[in-house]
Amino acid sequence: MLEQLLSRENLLEALKRVEANKGSHGVDGMSVKSLREHIVQNWPTIRKEIEEGTYQPSPVRRVEIPKPNGGGIRMLGIPTVTDRMLQQAIAQVLNPLFDPQFSEHSYGFRPKRRGHDAVRKARAFMKEGYRFVVDLDLEKFFDHVNHDVSC
Repeated sequence: MLEQLLSRENLLEALKRVEANKGSHGVDGMSVKSLREHIVQNWPTIRKEIEEGTYQPSPVRRVEIPKPNGGGIRMLGIPTVTDRMLQQAIAQVLNPLFDPQFSEHSYGFRPKRRGHDAVRKARAFMKEGYRFVVDLDLEKFFDHVNHDVSC
């Protein structure tokens, strides 16, 4: 699987996606425009660290984003562009393996699915005569799970 992750084709696709998404810089201040040159210059070292299991992602840059209608703030963590590219490369390998196992009724953070699709599906269920729709958001769920329990 590591071979697939580190394949030239997979990495180039990940790079293109990160460049297309643009986005803000991480803690290192590197812009998406600088990513390609950075990867060309530093790839042998990055690859070696990944293969040896010593690669350490950088901390994320924390940004506060106000919620609409004065509903407080949302904390956003912005990874470095290098880490975003590697995350994308990993997702490209893992998504085809795991996504088919997820519920067809799950829409959050799924490839080719978004909130509008969930609303469209809920409306279709209502037309079929269903009277209830459940919208479940697991935000902060893991903040309240006892992580000390061992299996």
